[in-house]
Amino acid sequence: MASVSSDFLFASFLLYIVATLFFGGGVKQRQKDKKTMLGKFSAIGTAITILAFLSHLTFFILRWIAAGHAPVSNLFEFICFFALAIVAGFLLIFKLYQLPSLGVFTLPVVIVLLAYANMFPKDVAPLIPALQSSWLKIHVITAALGEGILSVSFAAGFIYLLKAANDQNAKSIKGIELIIFAFLSFVGFILLNLIFSSIGFKEEMYIVDSQGEKTVIEYHMPPIIGPAEKGAANNTDFQPFLTVPATINSGKLNSVLLSVVAGGILYILVRLILRKRIGAALKPLVKNVSLDLLDEISYRSVLIGFPIFTLGALIFAMIWAQIAWSRFWDWDPKEVWALITWLFYAAFLHLRIGKGWQGEKSAWLAVLGFIIIMFNLIVVNLIMVGLHSYA
Repeated sequence: MASVSSDFLFASFLLYIVATLFFGGGVKQRQKDKKTMLGKFSAIGTAITILAFLSHLTFFILRWIAAGHAPVSNLFEFICFFALAIVAGFLLIFKLYQLPSLGVFTLPVVIVLLAYANMFPKDVAPLIPALQSSWLKIHVITAALGEGILSVSFAAGFIYLLKAANDQNAKSIKGIELIIFAFLSFVGFILLNLIFSSIGFKEEMYIVDSQGEKTVIEYHMPPIIGPAEKGAANNTDFQPFLTVPATINSGKLNSVLLSVVAGGILYILVRLILRKRIGAALKPLVKNVSLDLLDEISYRSVLIGFPIFTLGALIFAMIWAQIAWSRFWDWDPKEVWALITWLFYAAFLHLRIGKGWQGEKSAWLAVLGFIIIMFNLIVVNLIMVGLHSYA
């Protein structure tokens, strides 16, 4: 059943790509006929997205049946569900506003997330004792749904910045290019994994602690960063240039840094091909979009996503922690960054409602919020050591 569910996931991945292309056609169609709200291409793109969503949801249900528990217990499963949540949020917002360009910029995030998820072990495994609780599905699924809807705010905010950018605002232009560079670094990580996994690259470093116990750190890319502990021995031909303490997973940090390098190479290549800034090349896709509409979409997404995230990431998480560990808070890195994410979006709403931050300021806040979500997903999960390291 697990292999069948994977077929549904792959089908949804392909359908999201096709849907993105149709939404792109919908943008072109709307530029020719400004009176058209939802043209033929956008209608087809919407139908394909719904079909992809149903296929994606089928994968989730079948894997749940195969595993016997909610499939959100490791990074592969969580990222797949997070991508599903983004699509759910997109379909909800799209039904309200019917903006084709929102699909052009939201679905690629989903596509890259699904490709990223496939970099992690996909085997169905029983839950470790710490996760054997009904609060697993309540806490994680609700938190991911909230983050998914909040992510739609990022797409709307990015489109706003793209539309509003001009040569007189150099900081905004640099910011847009930096966002694109980060996205390409994500793509770079996927490409590097495909390359090194195809050649079977694997190196190990053995860390010996003060008690003489040995811990193995696996490297699936050439190690430029290694552990700093005394007594470390290794059987690798590659010697790291930098070292980090035990609180940081050097193997995964190594992958992140190499991905940034790959992202830089991809960015330069794309710039050379386009012979212009990437943001400038994308701008024609948003030239007829209303800035006020984008601002409203971004704000509405936060209004919907924030209370859901509050329930899942804080309230339900603290209830589960109290039941499992007799304390509701322990300053674990994951807990801290969940709180930081919540405080940020609380500040977003305060500045928006109380201080009148609209337009470009609000758009930058939406983008920064998504960066925090992705930092939590990648850096906190992969690099920082804590109670949530099993993820």
